[in-house]
Amino acid sequence: MNRLVGITQRVVTEPRSGVRCDALDQRWAAFLAELGLVPVLLPNHRATALALAEAISPAGVILTGGNDLAAYGGDAPERDDAEAALVEWVDGRGLPVLGICRGAQHLTHLGGGLLERTKDHAGTRHRIMPSGREVNSFHDWAIVRAPSHADILASAANGDVEAFRRGNWTALMWHPEREAVPHPDDIALFQRQFGESLP
Repeated sequence: MNRLVGITQRVVTEPRSGVRCDALDQRWAAFLAELGLVPVLLPNHRATALALAEAISPAGVILTGGNDLAAYGGDAPERDDAEAALVEWVDGRGLPVLGICRGAQHLTHLGGGLLERTKDHAGTRHRIMPSGREVNSFHDWAIVRAPSHADILASAANGDVEAFRRGNWTALMWHPEREAVPHPDDIALFQRQFGESLP
């Protein structure tokens, strides 16, 4: 049985008109479909995002990649606002929230952790510890301190945090949806997050 998950979107400015658009990487739909999950796109407008989340009763919410946080110089404060409201909404209902790359950075920020700008992490691959697994990397900001009371699930060789869990929050700095073949560890993680009944 397919389950609904709320999913946030990046803000993209159309260069010719200057119109600001919400957008989602098309690979998310294919990745989630393989797991029996149907993404419901949440807009970067606080009231509408919360109303939609209430209406669909999702299994949880995914915070996706793209856009730097406004607190770190980004230009999409409406996204930060909508996502912060959604995190508060899921927290109040005991639902899981999964932050991917920028989403992990936002959870870090909301939880009082620390980000620092990093170089040579966009469009590369590297290994994470303790598993030794190789992951993709598309970020310009690294998690140098996870939120308090978070369990560190994975780190880079230089000590940057690559994944953590705190209560109903899980954060990954890599993009499971961008792998040609989904990694079994990522599949298992989504099953834990959004229900063991997935195919």
